[in-house]
Amino acid sequence: MNESAFRTFLKRGGRSPRMTDRVVALVQEFADYLHEQDKDLDAATPDDVAAYVAWIEETPKASAKGHLHALGYYYESVGNKALRTEAGRLRQERIKRRAFPLKSFRGVRSEDLGALAAAGIRNAKQMLQAGRTPQERAELAERTGIPVETILELIKLADLSRLRGVKGIRARLYLDAGMDTPAKIATYEPEAFRALIADFVERTGFQGVATLPAEARATVKMARSLPAVVEYE
Repeated sequence: MNESAFRTFLKRGGRSPRMTDRVVALVQEFADYLHEQDKDLDAATPDDVAAYVAWIEETPKASAKGHLHALGYYYESVGNKALRTEAGRLRQERIKRRAFPLKSFRGVRSEDLGALAAAGIRNAKQMLQAGRTPQERAELAERTGIPVETILELIKLADLSRLRGVKGIRARLYLDAGMDTPAKIATYEPEAFRALIADFVERTGFQGVATLPAEARATVKMARSLPAVVEYE
């Protein structure tokens, strides 16, 4: 590890000296783990990261979240997209968040909420589990009497809500503006994404604040590392 270059990367990203020391130390722990297997950081594979996580979590109640956060920073700094994505995916699996209720999405009809509740679906996580594939969405539409187009809209709102900070109003804003999946957001540069959303708000009078620059950067960055969970075609 080129520690000096890594520290410069972290400083440029606004990390505090204390956090920088912590991140560097955690990456060094992974480097030491790899060294015992005659490997180094730049020769690591996604399987190595997964094995390292499993090794850490052999200890009861231990979590590798902090280690994965640090590894995400490191592999971003050296341009290793595959390992950055894998570290992010494994970390997301370990972050427990309260499931977002469907009723909190703007523009969802009460009758649709009632039909879904009768089918045991009340939050975004349950929605994604029930309608991950086109076939599952068709079956859900038949079971609930909700048009498949509405089911798809709810799936997209739920999918967008996996992005940090994107919930009831933001999910509706991005959906209505055509940025209807994390994968689509990931294809935009932050400034272009922000400009598109700002233009939509101005043109339509959408009741909500347009995406701010820092928010756009964070949203696009997360969209690029978020694993796909929905089959849209």
